[in-house]
Formats: sequence, structure tokens, C-alpha cells
Amino acid sequence: MTAFLRSVLVTGGSGFVGRVLAERLARRDAALRITVPTRRLMRASALTALPTVTLIEADVLRADEAALATLVAGHDAVVHLVAVLHGDEARFRQVHVELPRRLAAACQVAGVRRLIHVSALGIVDGARDAPSMYLRSKAEGEALLRASGLDVTVLRPSVMFGARDKLLNTFATLQALLPVVPLAAADAQFQPVWVEDVAEAILRCLERPTTIGQVIECAGPDLMTLRELVQRAGEWSGHPRPIIALPAALARVQAALMALAPGEPLMSKDNLDSMRVPNVASGTLPGLAALGIVPASLAQVGPTYLGGDDGCARYEPLRARARRG
Repeated sequence: MTAFLRSVLVTGGSGFVGRVLAERLARRDAALRITVPTRRLMRASALTALPTVTLIEADVLRADEAALATLVAGHDAVVHLVAVLHGDEARFRQVHVELPRRLAAACQVAGVRRLIHVSALGIVDGARDAPSMYLRSKAEGEALLRASGLDVTVLRPSVMFGARDKLLNTFATLQALLPVVPLAAADAQFQPVWVEDVAEAILRCLERPTTIGQVIECAGPDLMTLRELVQRAGEWSGHPRPIIALPAALARVQAALMALAPGEPLMSKDNLDSMRVPNVASGTLPGLAALGIVPASLAQVGPTYLGGDDGCARYEPLRARARRG
């Protein structure tokens, strides 16, 4: 890492991207101190194997600006990964708008200028009329950080895949259980990107001050529909099933019924609204190539975990929804 970077705070560091990032940071520089705040220390226990990671029990969503400033103080940079896919408008605003607002203020108070913010593809600068609460709130929170006066770099990834992802593992599990897959938004477009490539992009942005002020799109090499993603998950896990594309009206009924089930829903009406916007690179902003990264394709990586020894990982999303871990 660069000489001035001695410590990094990673919000959301116990999640899918955060765990991969923490491991890459620890391997890159044994002298770099990495702090990960988490609501439940047990949830992040896997990170304790990394000697340079310090876990702090803290709920950043409930912390006020003073508490966040105390958390941020003493670090050279912040990587902000906290996000949600489901909830009502108040929840989306709490996570995607109010938390970035407080975090920016905390960085100002603590004198920490460098911030890497992971946003999402499908965000349009200045757009307040996006079709979903998710996209509107992400756009507003991103805009707040970019206007904060801090040294901000924004990364916009497409849907991410990897050994412990929720999307492909969940669809692999469903195809092991169901004779057919009724699929909403089957033609929605994505450019799936490997979580390891996104983590490497974050790391390289931390190393390169020249990325300050940039918005970088993190997309894989292949444009795919949701139907194609589900098909691949079934094939590679050994349980391919017929896919029935649902018409829009029936898809919304399905999403409404899923919302009634306990735990995090597999699909919500807001997810359907988000998928009306193609989750693909614009081509007008720098991408992973600008960071010297050649992104891996889903075909290179997917079979190694959906059909390999780590195949049991695909059951984790369902266990989490059932509140078992």
C-alpha cells in the first residue's frame, strides 16, 4: 500500500464484499491496520483469523455523528460498504442516505478525507425519478458523498458473484428443491462481476490518489439476462430445471406473497422496479480496465463453487432467511 495509508475503517466489513476485501488488504500489507465495526461480533468471527483486523462491536446505522467521528478517528481512509436490497422507503433512506450523510460529517470532524464508496450500477447522476426506492436512495446518498468535499471515489458494481453469494447460490438451491422455476423479470439485464475483482478495485483505488473524484463502473465481461443467470446456476449445481418467465402482473403478485414470508424476501416489488433499469455498464465512465483489472467471467468462476466442494455455501442464504445464522 502507499506509505501514507496505515489504517482503514471498513463499514459493512463483515458482509460479502467486506470479508473478501479484508483478506486482500491483510495479504497486501501486513502493516496495514484494518478496523471492522459490526453489530454482532459472532457474525464477523471469520475475520479474527486475519491478524491485522480489529473487530469493534458498533451499530453504525444507529450511531450519531459524534459516535461515528470517534469510530473514524485515527484512520487514514474509510471504505463504505453498507447497503440493503429490501425494505420500505424509511429503511432505504436510513441506510443509503442518512448514514452516508452522517458518515461524511464524521469524516470532516475526524479529519479523515479519503473515502471509497461502493454504490451500484443503474445509478444515474442527479436522477430523482428512478423507478425503485433502492435506486433513488442509492443515487441520493452517492450524490451527498460526492458533494461532501472529501476525497471520494465511487465504485458502481453490477450484481456480484462468488463462493458465498446470495443470488446464484439461492437459485441453485431452489432448483435442487423445485421441479420448475417461476421467474419474475426474466429478461432483466446484468453484467455480473466477480466479488474478488470488486475487492481488488477497492484496494487499487486506496493505493491510487489519482482515482479521487472518479466514478468507476465494475462490470464483468458478459451481458446476461436473469434467465441466463438462473440457468447457469442450475446447470453448474447439477440441478437444471425448466424456467417459466412470469408476466409482469403475476410477477408482482409473486413478489407481494414473498414479502409475507418470514425473513428477508427472495424478491420484492422494489427489486422488480430496480430491474427495469439495465444493470450494465454505461460505457461512458471508466471501468475495471482503468485500474488494470481484467474481470473474470461467470463461466470461469461459477462452476468452481456451485458444483464444487464449497457447494454447501449455496444453502447459507436460506439459512440466514430462516434466522439460523
